[in-house]
Amino acid sequence: STAYSTISQDFDKLRHVLDTLTPGLVFASDATRFARAIEATVAADVKVVLGTGSIEGRSTVAFSDLLATSATPAVDAAHGAITADSIAKFMFTSGSTKLPKAVIVTHGMWAANLQQMNQSMPVLAEEPLVLVDWLPWNHTFGGNHNFGIVIYNGGTLYLDEGKPTPKGMAETIRNLREIAPTVYFNVPTGFEVIAQTMKTDAQLRKNLLSRVKMFFFAAAALSQPIWDSLFESAEREVGERIVMNTGLGMTEGCPFCVAVNSPDVQAGDIGVPTPGLELKLVPVDGKVEVRYRGPNITPGYWRNAEATRDAFDDEGFYCSGDAVKWIDENDLNKGLKFDGRIAEDFKLSTGTFVSVGPMRAKIIAACAPYVQDAVITGINLKEIGALLVPTPTIRTLSDLPESASLHEVLASAPVQQHFQQVLDKLSAESTGSATRVARAHLMAEPPSLDKGEVTDKGSINQRAVLQHRADVVNALHGGTLPGTLVPRH
Repeated sequence: STAYSTISQDFDKLRHVLDTLTPGLVFASDATRFARAIEATVAADVKVVLGTGSIEGRSTVAFSDLLATSATPAVDAAHGAITADSIAKFMFTSGSTKLPKAVIVTHGMWAANLQQMNQSMPVLAEEPLVLVDWLPWNHTFGGNHNFGIVIYNGGTLYLDEGKPTPKGMAETIRNLREIAPTVYFNVPTGFEVIAQTMKTDAQLRKNLLSRVKMFFFAAAALSQPIWDSLFESAEREVGERIVMNTGLGMTEGCPFCVAVNSPDVQAGDIGVPTPGLELKLVPVDGKVEVRYRGPNITPGYWRNAEATRDAFDDEGFYCSGDAVKWIDENDLNKGLKFDGRIAEDFKLSTGTFVSVGPMRAKIIAACAPYVQDAVITGINLKEIGALLVPTPTIRTLSDLPESASLHEVLASAPVQQHFQQVLDKLSAESTGSATRVARAHLMAEPPSLDKGEVTDKGSINQRAVLQHRADVVNALHGGTLPGTLVPRH
């Protein structure tokens, strides 16, 4: 993982990855970029292959030398020995609150899932694919899903050096002005910036919408206002809406498991199981957990028998920890909608149960396009709070120069006034303590990758933020946190 190797400062997760896999060879594309991580984590007896450069004091092999190696019959023999049960790769979980686990991905799993995707999304096989994609290959969305569909169906994959950050999205927008994808995948943070930019950027609208047949988002919830904005731009430019697809997946499912099956879809809908996958809905702690069994589900975690045993129930279904409910109880063919992570839900000190997933979605929608995510607080306390993770767009509210710090932007009168109005509106619409945000705070300190508060695809982990920012949570609910907003009624 580039994030573990270049962004991380302590390399704890990278060291754990290497200890788990005990590789005989480690490849790095650039010696200068990865030398520090290699020196900190790779044992001296492990062969290191470099795309460019060298590491002082360490024996390495040039990748060009490997490419010059003549193939022998052993290559064909190894290829011929591959079966459906052969391991294709290991994909590590994000490790947001614990050290990452190595998910076993077999050739059979990956092949089955790619065929499942084609049957759930026929557009993938209708014409040669063109993707413009930033998603990291060490994550299942980029490395199994997007990379896989191009290999399976044929097409062109342009590597986008952007990412869903203020600086990175500028590169993504530039690429999408030049290269027109046939389908486009991103996380909600990326779609938020694209939706905002398309309102005023005619070249982006013209090129991005010229031949795209489907948008697809995953990894987090996309707020309905952003969804609506994408539809409005498409109707304005090409006279019709571009299909927005989404679903529910996981690294252990390779990742595609559930997807919407109708154009009449709303934020939070995830749809129906992909062909060949069995779902079991199990009541857990007042919610309904979705469990999976099928050809795309992992056999377990590498060198972690305990985690593997705990992940499956007595009928062999993988326990996802995701809660779902029916979109329409009178028409089950419409499928399911996401109802949060079971482990994230909690009770107030009054015994009132708080459903975090729907609460987050409601807050994000009300704050769009200025908030990426909301961390819900109040475990064993008398009321709900929210730590708000701002998007770059929030700067447009402040009327401050670009040189202003994020602290200054968030503390500015226009920003505070806007979010005061949002909080007042949310309070007026609440039905009780389980749905009322009693206090909120805009976070100037970005989530930390090293602490597991954010993954390399930009997803915020609730439990990790609550764990590492306990002092902020205490100050928020104790009334001593500067910049705290409370409803005026």
